[in-house]
Amino acid sequence: MATLGELAKYIRSKGAGPFWVTIDIFCEDEKSYEMIKNSNNISAGYISETYNVPEENVKTFYLDNLRVVKFSYPRPKIQGSKYENDMHSGQQYVLIADADV
Repeated sequence: MATLGELAKYIRSKGAGPFWVTIDIFCEDEKSYEMIKNSNNISAGYISETYNVPEENVKTFYLDNLRVVKFSYPRPKIQGSKYENDMHSGQQYVLIADADV
């Protein structure tokens, strides 16, 4: 079984304003995109469990023409707050890169 990091061309995470984080999964070909899009492992439930947010707060987007899967979820701490430790959320994708697809 392949991992998300092996199938995706790029995975990135970033802040989507001071209250949200977005993870973008870019695929180079249609086969990889469909595998990730249809995976039971790469889902709102998985994001919820991994990032400790309620599943109903995870938003999922499939951008078929770009072959991108996108997840957005509320930041655990507001961007720039005293105990926030990833100002741009650029390291958050690492937690899902080794997930089985």
